[in-house]
Amino acid sequence: MKRTRNSLPFRKAAAVLTAALLATGMAACGNSDTGGGSAGGDDKLVLGFSQVGAESGWRTANTTSIKESAAEAGVELKFDDAQQKQENQIKAIRNFIQQKVDVIAFSPVVESGWDTVLKEAKDAKIPVILTDRAVDSADKSLYKTFLGSDFKKEGRLAGEWLVEQKKSASGPVNIVELQGTTGSAPANDRKEGFAAAIAANPNLKIVASQSGDFTRAGGKQVMEQFLKANPKIDVLFAHNDDMGLGALEAITAAGKVPGKDITIITIDAVKDGMQALADGKFNFIAECSPLLGPQLMELAKKVHKGEEVPARIETEETTFTQEQAKEALPNRKY
Repeated sequence: MKRTRNSLPFRKAAAVLTAALLATGMAACGNSDTGGGSAGGDDKLVLGFSQVGAESGWRTANTTSIKESAAEAGVELKFDDAQQKQENQIKAIRNFIQQKVDVIAFSPVVESGWDTVLKEAKDAKIPVILTDRAVDSADKSLYKTFLGSDFKKEGRLAGEWLVEQKKSASGPVNIVELQGTTGSAPANDRKEGFAAAIAANPNLKIVASQSGDFTRAGGKQVMEQFLKANPKIDVLFAHNDDMGLGALEAITAAGKVPGKDITIITIDAVKDGMQALADGKFNFIAECSPLLGPQLMELAKKVHKGEEVPARIETEETTFTQEQAKEALPNRKY
């Protein structure tokens, strides 16, 4: 039987074809409106996250928080470990862009050198969130927000505590400083905050300052060098607990008593550091919380929807003395 345009079978076939074309067009528009679209192929938000590495107990706790929070929030997480190399992070971000993830988040290894790849993400309409560490880009439109700590404040709190402890010192107080990864935001800011605080007491002098790269091995190695080059060390300021814990080994091996012969100040407050403080081997810790996962998932959902978020969101943190560490340790999550 001959089928004409007005026949019933023809009209049914045309209606089916039209519906299919409309559905395809609507799906294409949806992907365009949300920028990168969903790499997962469904309605689940896809987050690409590039982590600095696994250089410390803090970083391990941070990674765990992000992975667990993504699972709890129903977010598909594409996770990358940069192994403390900027080139690895740039490659990971470009891979996320190619995969058309919905949101990109990362903790920058160093502050500089991000403009080109962040511009690529912006051109692809994929919003970027900075976590833990900032970048020094003059173009603030390249990322939506920063989530993390005030590193200068941490350094300042450490310095203020030392000023108070040494206010009656009549002679020079020699300080050695274990810096974090060279060029990183926490290393730069903690150094600056600490230096500004101790300027209040001219007797407090930094006699040596060198990077231990935020690792225990680095802290031990550099502290060994400090001890050989400086016969009189009164204070150690370590930019994180792990370097301080490594330095403990070097101090003990040199026949000195950590916490007594050398006052030790660190930043982070991870469990091992808190235990050292409770045991009297450390003297003071300024907290830097790694538990950013829940806030990151909430932010990722908001920026994906196009909602306005603050340009900077800081975590609430505190400081610890020996007695405070003893009290807090039983319920410590990291």
